[in-house]
Amino acid sequence: MGLGFAATLFRQGAIAGLTALRRRMLVTLELNNKDRAYEWFLAWMAEQNRLVASSSSRSVKWLRSHQLSLETNVEQRSNGSSSVLFRLVAGPGVHYLKYHGAWMQMKRERETKAMQLMTGTPWETVTLTTLSRDRGLFPRLLAEARDLAMRSQEGKLVVRTAWGIEWKPFGQPRRKRPLRSIVLGKGVGERIEHDVQAFLRRRQWYADRGIPYRRGYLLHGPPGSGKTSYIQALAGALSYDICLLNLSERGLADDKLFHLLSNAPERSFILIEDIDAAFNKRVQTSEDGYQSSVTFSGFLNALDGVASGEERIVFMTTNHIEKLDPALIRPGRVDLSVLIDDASPAQAKTLFTRFYGGDEAVTGLTEEGVERLGEVLGSITNEEMQQGRRASMAALQGHFIRYGAQEAVDTCRELFVDRRDAL
Repeated sequence: MGLGFAATLFRQGAIAGLTALRRRMLVTLELNNKDRAYEWFLAWMAEQNRLVASSSSRSVKWLRSHQLSLETNVEQRSNGSSSVLFRLVAGPGVHYLKYHGAWMQMKRERETKAMQLMTGTPWETVTLTTLSRDRGLFPRLLAEARDLAMRSQEGKLVVRTAWGIEWKPFGQPRRKRPLRSIVLGKGVGERIEHDVQAFLRRRQWYADRGIPYRRGYLLHGPPGSGKTSYIQALAGALSYDICLLNLSERGLADDKLFHLLSNAPERSFILIEDIDAAFNKRVQTSEDGYQSSVTFSGFLNALDGVASGEERIVFMTTNHIEKLDPALIRPGRVDLSVLIDDASPAQAKTLFTRFYGGDEAVTGLTEEGVERLGEVLGSITNEEMQQGRRASMAALQGHFIRYGAQEAVDTCRELFVDRRDAL
């Protein structure tokens, strides 16, 4: 009995001593999939695993892992084509790596019994463990993961869509479009850009006066005039992302709309297209009889009500501003309303010279020849406008892509239509 009692005390003492020693000598870092750094870390691991396989990594050494997970990214394009990218990352289980001379244990755990209610994604946790003396390597590792994620998106535009009550990236990051590639009327683009930049500089000014720090823009005009294209280019110029919000999305209700608008990612524009059709029953009702439950009053309250969030920029577009309720476009909900109209003579000439200028080897035209044809196109545009006929910038762009410079000018009159009949 005495020996058994002594053995029990020794075992408990050994366990307590080992636990105390572990607490003193080891440090643990926990990441869960609710944190943005979680995806960065997994992407970093996948990249390091690839570098180790190619013997080009000097900072990380892996033991061979037999537990892998597959992540598939699908990008569906508007023309029906799609691309699929596969990425192999460390799966649930225990893995080991040597980072800058320090061994670390990486344990990935997945909760199979509990799921995120809105997305159905299982909760996951990654735990990194190393010696306490090497705790300074954690910020260094996370900084590398962050920089890798930022480099992969450098020069690109990230578009997000609502997934439940969360914003998720839609497809792969898109290449940024130069702001000068969008040809608008004289001073129109500069007016919007200057207003956005002034708003971003006046955060403290808003706070000192108790004004909610948010801004709303409405771009209206005929189809194909460049409203959405300009917003995308402006977001790229300011290094902002775009959160595309579809008010007709299945399952979207007022409470979810409040949450989405109040929790938009930092440095992002919220884009709501065709706002005039958002509360049209014909548009909201799908083939299976489903109708969105977002109400007009709920949408107005989400924009500037008591429960509305701050620190956001909302862009709305419409082809028919006359159909909008005055309550929607009042100041506070729409702070700046700008007309993006059909092609003017100056716009048509500018777009033409940008398409065909600077490449004499391809077009066979000198800069003077391109300028002369641009003047002819501007004159034709002016004549058609005097007769009440207009052409959109999108129609002109497609026309220029299809034809050479001389032929594009000779056949451009077919693009002009009576806008009253077209609408």
